[in-house]
Amino acid sequence: MNKFVELTQRLGANRDMALAGGVIAIIAMLIMPMPGWLLDMGLALSITLSVMILMTALFIEKPLDLSAFPTILLISTMLRLGLNLASTRLILGHGHEGVDAAGGVIAAFGEFLIGGEVVIGLTIFIILMVINFVVITKGAGRIAEVAARFSLDSMPGKQMAIDADLNAGMIDEASARARRSEIEAESGFYGAMDGASKFVKGDAVAGLLITGINVFVGLIVGVVIHGLALGEAFHTYTILTVGDGLVSQIPALIVSTAAGLLVSKGGVVGKTGAALSQQLGRYPKAFGMVSFLMGALALMPGLPFIPFAAFAGLSGWLAWSLSKKAEEAVARERFLEAQEESKAAESEEPVSRTIALDAIRIEIGYGLLPIINESRAEPRLDDQVRALRRQMATEYGFVLPSVRIIDNMALKANEYVVFIKETEVARGELRLDKLMVINPSDGPTSLPGENTREPVFGLPALWIDRDLREEAGLRGVTVVDCGTIIATHLTELVKDNIADMVSYMEVQKLLNEVHKDAEKLVADIIPSKISISGVQRVLQNLLSEGVSIRDIPTILEGIAEAVAMTSNIVQITEHVRGRLARQISAQQSHEGAIPIVTLSPEWDQAFAESIVGIGDERQLAMAPSTLQSFIAAVRDTYDRLAASGEIPCILTNPMIRPFVRSIVERVRPATVVLSQNEIHTRARVRAIGMVG
Repeated sequence: MNKFVELTQRLGANRDMALAGGVIAIIAMLIMPMPGWLLDMGLALSITLSVMILMTALFIEKPLDLSAFPTILLISTMLRLGLNLASTRLILGHGHEGVDAAGGVIAAFGEFLIGGEVVIGLTIFIILMVINFVVITKGAGRIAEVAARFSLDSMPGKQMAIDADLNAGMIDEASARARRSEIEAESGFYGAMDGASKFVKGDAVAGLLITGINVFVGLIVGVVIHGLALGEAFHTYTILTVGDGLVSQIPALIVSTAAGLLVSKGGVVGKTGAALSQQLGRYPKAFGMVSFLMGALALMPGLPFIPFAAFAGLSGWLAWSLSKKAEEAVARERFLEAQEESKAAESEEPVSRTIALDAIRIEIGYGLLPIINESRAEPRLDDQVRALRRQMATEYGFVLPSVRIIDNMALKANEYVVFIKETEVARGELRLDKLMVINPSDGPTSLPGENTREPVFGLPALWIDRDLREEAGLRGVTVVDCGTIIATHLTELVKDNIADMVSYMEVQKLLNEVHKDAEKLVADIIPSKISISGVQRVLQNLLSEGVSIRDIPTILEGIAEAVAMTSNIVQITEHVRGRLARQISAQQSHEGAIPIVTLSPEWDQAFAESIVGIGDERQLAMAPSTLQSFIAAVRDTYDRLAASGEIPCILTNPMIRPFVRSIVERVRPATVVLSQNEIHTRARVRAIGMVG
């Protein structure tokens, strides 16, 4: 016993060698003769394996849980064919000795099926083989073929759905990879099942041929060679042939059924028995109708009463019990809902939740609730917000905090309000049953509608009926729905306030989780040379002027160089901007060149002379009248250039750039101020004016 346990443990530890040995044994069956007792062991093993495969197919949750089934199918088919060949050799070689010539298993199965009537037994056996070949094997093969075709056809759509979820921020990269791997495994599985089903079909055909050969050739061998009487030979070889076919076709029938169950389980989740009982049990009225029909058949004259009456009673009992369970489930669900509502009403909201701040919050009136409803044709607002977060991460290298969307009954029905850190920054009013039209050319659109102002930029707009969308599109005007208006408004507000959203925690998360490749650089400068708060202020300064912080390694390198010379955050930021010259120049380039206006020598000198203090204490001390003159000169220059369609940058020397920017941003926040250090050596510059 101990040796058997030890052998079993060794086989379990060397599964590959055990499988290879099994395949070699199957090949040996095709070449070498087998004694009857060894054939009995092989036939018993074949039946055991087939039942185990069927039970496994019944209890798995989904087809991919048994992705090795095509391989199992091939090996089991080869095992049956090898046993068939070995049994045929024994039947034809020793069939004249009696029904025990091919072992006890074949003799027992043959005598059990035939009984005493050879013709009847042989007919039943042929019907069994036809059922296996025509119904089960052919049906399972067809299901596998269709499943493989549909799986391959649907693969591009599934891949696009994964990419869409990933782009919308609904799943992360790891989940996307897992889902792609599952799709590939599913396609490979159904393709392999399509091919493996051909082996099952070939096995059934081979079984029919082997049966005919055994009977026909057996009669010739028994009568001509061994001198048996025709009746005796027919009886003996028929029993052996039927027994051999039966012990081969029963495992084949079981494995074919398992294959059919497995490939037809594509839309069923859970164990087959539980899933079927759960799905069939959802409709007690169906069992009631069955009970009524069976009762009517039981009362019809000429039909047996007891069978139909029994099934009528069983169906009626199932209909009654299932309806009671359904009522109890509904009552239980209502009770749980009421219990949860009562708990929610009784539980007091924690004080920490009361004082917690939402980084960004959108409150909408009850009339705008359909814009977050899946049933609408337009994109949902929450989907557009997720797309905005991904866009901001791509453009600015900063992951926008989650945006909370709630309804507020205190607002007007069609009103919305945007809050940033609990401070109202914008509000607007929409018409959910209308579309907004904005004419880029500022000319009349000749469309019927209601004049209004779009809430984002305050441009003249028009509310039109939804059925005029196509006509408006043909006239070259911009047509937007309510969800897009809110999303656009939010985008502009986020760009204007993005620097305020870069919190200490967000910077820490950005350094520790997003930019793990810069871990060594972060450890070198934080906190020995600069704190996270200092890095936070540098990033805020960059974002406030629209400079992307996506290239964190270069920014950290610039900070590491600057902190060796100064601790002033403004000067550190200026040095970092110089390191980002390639990025800044590419961002401001239009048609291959950067349009710029320069300061006149007088203004350049005025700013240089107005800077007082040294080192980190430098500040601008310019007379108010001089500042007003500078602001007027900037406004006049830009108004003149804007009339010709030019929106240039202001180019200054590095020493005065921060001070020029601090003045210009008060009157023209969108104006870009560059220093000469931020113009990349390969960037082209196009001078179009001067602030004089």
